Amino acid sequence: MITTDFLPGSPCWVDVSSPDTEASASFYQRVFGWKAVQEVPEAAGYLGLQLDGATVAGLTPLAGEGERPGWTVFFHDPDVDSTVPAVERLGGSVLVEPFDVLGLGRTAQFFDPQGARFAVWKPIGFPGVQRADVPGSLCRVELWTPDGDGSVDFYRELFRWNYTDSPRPAENGRYRVITPAGAGRDRDQGGIMALPPERVDDTEGSAEWNPVFQVADADEALEAVRIGGGQVYMGPEDTPDVGRIAVCADPFGAGFILLEPSQE
Repeated sequence: MITTDFLPGSPCWVDVSSPDTEASASFYQRVFGWKAVQEVPEAAGYLGLQLDGATVAGLTPLAGEGERPGWTVFFHDPDVDSTVPAVERLGGSVLVEPFDVLGLGRTAQFFDPQGARFAVWKPIGFPGVQRADVPGSLCRVELWTPDGDGSVDFYRELFRWNYTDSPRPAENGRYRVITPAGAGRDRDQGGIMALPPERVDDTEGSAEWNPVFQVADADEALEAVRIGGGQVYMGPEDTPDVGRIAVCADPFGAGFILLEPSQE
């Protein structure tokens, strides 16, 4: 599970970009009960999304023309600057060069070799999400990729992740469970799903990181998604030993996953 005592390579933050932050804030309040707050006045337009006073995600305006709304996953990184040449050496590319964020941390953004966008975060004044693995918060991250072995090799070299195979339905491809270096299976933080060829079009041929948010009732959350103008692409479906899962998007197409964990 994702926790707030972040290890190197652990997911530590997520934010969503939007062409209309007010509309997005309203949607996510309906679905998760989040409240949008201007936490840092110097960060023009950037909003914290809070659950009962704890910051669980961020909401940002689109950065520029041509940017597509979407969720970005940030991984804890004690040395952001050294990660840049490592990503390039492993076949990835730099999207945003390292920079400091108002005394809160240092960050950079990348594409992996399969085209998935991700970010890293070195905390200075802000470690990351303040609540995780409870309803209304981040509980996992999942990478959907047309090249499972290539993605596994890239992140193993970059973050020193450990992997174990997990049984999943054959039509969904091979699934590897991710744990950070030096941690046991109780720190399972998500997985890498190898998509079969007929599923590659779902992500326009590129890999994609997806945040997974825990909910108390998947069916109720999906109804809120629909009422709020979002889309439900899959589910809800029951997955043995995991829970009730659905794949969704907000009104602007930013994709995310809902999980009502199994009680077994």
